[in-house]
Amino acid sequence: MGATDSRSSLLVALEGGEPVRRQMLPYGRQIIDEGDVAAVSEALRSDWLTTGPRVREFEQAFADFASAREAVAVNSGTAALHAAMHALGIGPGDEVIVPALTFAATANAVIYEGGTPVFADVDPATLLLDPASVASRLTSRTRAIAAVDYAGQPCDYGALRALTSHRGIPLVADACHAIGGSRGGEKVGTLADLNAFSLHPVKSMTTGEGGVITTNDSALANRMRVFRNHGITTDHRQREAQGAHYYEMTELGYNYRITDFQCALGTSQLRRLADWVRRRQEIAERYDQAFAAEPAIAPLLTHPKVSHGRHLYVVRLRLERLSVPRDRIFAALRAEGIGVNVHYLPVHLHPYYRARFGTGPGLCPAAESAYAAILTLPLFASMHEADVDDVISAVRKVARYFAAG
Repeated sequence: MGATDSRSSLLVALEGGEPVRRQMLPYGRQIIDEGDVAAVSEALRSDWLTTGPRVREFEQAFADFASAREAVAVNSGTAALHAAMHALGIGPGDEVIVPALTFAATANAVIYEGGTPVFADVDPATLLLDPASVASRLTSRTRAIAAVDYAGQPCDYGALRALTSHRGIPLVADACHAIGGSRGGEKVGTLADLNAFSLHPVKSMTTGEGGVITTNDSALANRMRVFRNHGITTDHRQREAQGAHYYEMTELGYNYRITDFQCALGTSQLRRLADWVRRRQEIAERYDQAFAAEPAIAPLLTHPKVSHGRHLYVVRLRLERLSVPRDRIFAALRAEGIGVNVHYLPVHLHPYYRARFGTGPGLCPAAESAYAAILTLPLFASMHEADVDDVISAVRKVARYFAAG
């Protein structure tokens, strides 16, 4: 590994040249150590595999990390978003503004509760939700705004609150990319009324699958805890402690519970999360410096008052300076052993949304333009310096080979 820049002038692997690396470097990867294994093993040997004490321990540790009053753990980031929409009472006839450039779950969660997602455009420089576009989508039916901290950079929640506070419209942060970040000195997890996180293995920390919602509103937290347990007001451990059997289902909920052994893993991982985020930031800084002089590569803008969570490192290709489209660059980098990805096809262009809501090209032009030009480069805390060198070398090699003119 550790390819040098001299390879950049050679024939790309896609057209028969020697690849930068033989083993594919993924865009994301979890870190599991012996402490994690021991924590999970201890939970597996305990009396409680689910709805036990480790769930509450993890929730408290997560709330403390995020400086939030409450944290509610569920079994996925999607469940976290769904629980947030339920807690806010979203229902038929209600509109929730969401960015077009996000994973489908952000909008899907609105539909799960019978609401209608309304797609707003993004800022071309950051790919974060554009407050001006949000303002143009506000109607008398708007019941919430779900902002996405794309790639790990927190949105401008101050600008969004200026649009919504006098209307009483709550803010939801889809912070699934942004754990460990902050904006203006305020931690991700406290920036919106409800803040949803994902703990999937490609994220900065993991519980295998899992999600969390943070809030300072105890009533909303309690409603989400009932929602994750079929709408039943007590769980098995609570009834066991009371020596009781009787329970009531007071609303329609789901089985979105997370297990104790997942929470044991999460509590163990939280202890190292700050160091992992710092390492991600170091790698991203190396990328920023390496690509600053590349005419066809444009890293996304980072706001000066932001501590970026760095779940993803996304670059925008300057296609006018390349002789091929994005997908050819994508294929060329994969052939070099660099596991690039694309985040995301704008949600309003998915067939389901086009068929059900009549959305299509032209609705969010900045998001659509970005989609044609973005690439996600490998970024995870256990990357070695040689891995980072390989990514930089491969990007330079491919970009220069396919330079226009």
